[in-house]
Amino acid sequence: MTTTIAFFNNKGGVGKTTLAYHLAHMISRLGHRVLAVDLDPQANLTSAFFDEERLERIWEGGEHDTVFGAVEPILKGLGDIRVPEPAEAADNLWVLPGDLNLSRFEDRLSDSWTRGYDGDEAAIRVTTAFHRMSRQAATSVAADVVFLDVGPNLGAINRAALLASDCVVIPLAADLFSLQGLRNLGPTLRTWRGSWLQNTYPRVPDGVEAPKGTMRPVGYVVLQHAVRLDRPVMAYDRWLRRIPAEFRKSVLDSDETPPAADQDPYRLASLRNYRSLMPLAQDARKPMFDLRAADGALGSTGRYVETCAREFRALARTVLRATGVEASTRT
Repeated sequence: MTTTIAFFNNKGGVGKTTLAYHLAHMISRLGHRVLAVDLDPQANLTSAFFDEERLERIWEGGEHDTVFGAVEPILKGLGDIRVPEPAEAADNLWVLPGDLNLSRFEDRLSDSWTRGYDGDEAAIRVTTAFHRMSRQAATSVAADVVFLDVGPNLGAINRAALLASDCVVIPLAADLFSLQGLRNLGPTLRTWRGSWLQNTYPRVPDGVEAPKGTMRPVGYVVLQHAVRLDRPVMAYDRWLRRIPAEFRKSVLDSDETPPAADQDPYRLASLRNYRSLMPLAQDARKPMFDLRAADGALGSTGRYVETCAREFRALARTVLRATGVEASTRT
C-alpha cells in the first residue's frame, strides 16, 4: 500500500522543501521506494534534485512529464490527466517535477471545488487530478511512499494537493509567525476535509478514483533558525514551549492538556540549524549528510555531517512510524 505524505505550512521560510528533500533521500536509503511530487508552482524541490542542464531538458525538451504536463489536457479541455513519467533522481527515488506553469491551474481548481458538490463529473476530475496523477506515477515506479511538497499558502492548488494526502507533516520554526500559521492551518484543514467528505465524496461518480480526504496531521518538525545549536536562546525556548498546546488546539481541535515540549509525541523532531552545511550541499547538489572532504566538509564540518546524518535517519524512522508505513524488507 502506498502512503502519501504532504509537507505543509502556510507560513513560508521554515525549511519545508529542504526537509522534504532530505527525508526523501534518507527514507529511500532505508529501503523504501519514494516518489517526490513537486506541487509548488515555484518548483523549488525540483531544482534541489536536478541541475540547470537537467531542468532545461525537463522543462523545454519534454524529457519527463511535469506536474503541469500531466494536468494540461484538463486545462485545455482536451481530456483527462496525462499519465506522468517520473524522473529518476537516485536509487529508490523518483521525482515528478514541478513547473512554474502550474499556477495556471489555480483558477480551474477553484471553480471546480463547489461544482463538485452537485456531483459534476468534470469538476470532480479536476479536483482529484493531483490525487490520480500522483497515484498513477507511484504505481509506475512501485513507490511505497509519496511525498507532496506544496507552496506556503491556503489556495486552491494546495487544497487539491492536501486532499490527495493521507498524512500531513507540519514544519515549524519556533516563533510567533509559525504559531499564527498553526492557527490558520488547522481550521482550514478541517474545513477542507469536512467540505469534501460531506459535499463531494458521496457524489463521486463510478469510475473516478477519488481520495478519501484523510489529511491526518501526524505531527510537526521544529527547524531551528539563527539560534545556538544545542541550547536554545530564551526567545526560542519561549515559543518552543507554546507549540504543543497550539498544535492540539488549532490543528487537532483538542482541549487535551499538552506535555512538556520535549515530551510531546507530536513533535517528530527538533532539528538543529545546519547553516554551515547548506551552501556546501547546494554547490555539490547533494544532501547535507552526503558531503565529503572533497566538497569542503573538513574537520569539525565533517563531524557535523555525521550528526546531520544521524538526526535525519532518526527523523525518517519516526516519520515512517507516525504515518504507518510498514517496515521495508528491501535491501
